[in-house]
Amino acid sequence: MIVDAHHHLWERPYDWMAGGYEVLRRPYRIEDLRAAAEGLGVAATVAVQADTTEHETRELLAEEVDAVVGWVDLTAPDVADRLAALRHPRLVGIRHTVQSEPDPEWLGRADVRRGLRAVAAAGLRYDLLVVPHQLPAAIRLARELPELPLVLDHGAKPPIAAGGWAPWSSDLGALAACKQVHCKLSGLVTEASWDGWHEQVGRYADRLLEAFGPRRLMFGSDWPVCTVAASYAEVLEIARAAVAGLSEGERADVLGGTARRFYGIDVAD
Repeated sequence: MIVDAHHHLWERPYDWMAGGYEVLRRPYRIEDLRAAAEGLGVAATVAVQADTTEHETRELLAEEVDAVVGWVDLTAPDVADRLAALRHPRLVGIRHTVQSEPDPEWLGRADVRRGLRAVAAAGLRYDLLVVPHQLPAAIRLARELPELPLVLDHGAKPPIAAGGWAPWSSDLGALAACKQVHCKLSGLVTEASWDGWHEQVGRYADRLLEAFGPRRLMFGSDWPVCTVAASYAEVLEIARAAVAGLSEGERADVLGGTARRFYGIDVAD
């Protein structure tokens, strides 16, 4: 059973759709997702926020998806009340686009930490969207808030197109040493050369599997963002290739089991 732990839906363009992402400036709806994944065995999906508004989170909760990772202002004094107002059986986590924050220590700010503790107290998970230079702050967060379940989106966006490796790889290992941290096997094609990712992403996918193991690694398509470089089927094939040498049970974990456990998704076999 395949669970897509990371995709998006939207009705309107966002400011970040620039620099080659302009082709995404159109609606992407649940029926488009189903068409893209048709025949691939995807049994459940997790819709992840693409806009920093609670309005978008409510829109996603109204969609026919299995789980939603939404957004809330973590720095708001009333963050606990905002989380309570968003409470919904399909709201499983919160994400903020830390990659866009100019302060590399944003995750260590007192107001942010208070917000993240409120996320943990609400029984939710937190999606870490960081880039490599922000990994040290993510490591400190994981060490200092062990009660907060964390999942690293897109492997912290390694510099694949440039062939970069260190210190991303060692920092990734340090983060993976924190056992409450999981990772998504997602988003690699857009960090690689868009017309040359076939030869580039395998090494990085293998490193994610090595660092986190199959019980803490989960497939995510990052659809429709991935479509600037690859189709849904091609992105799924990256995950299949990465787990080809594992046991049947371990392959099942990466392709669906890990996401089901981490996000608490109940899907009938």
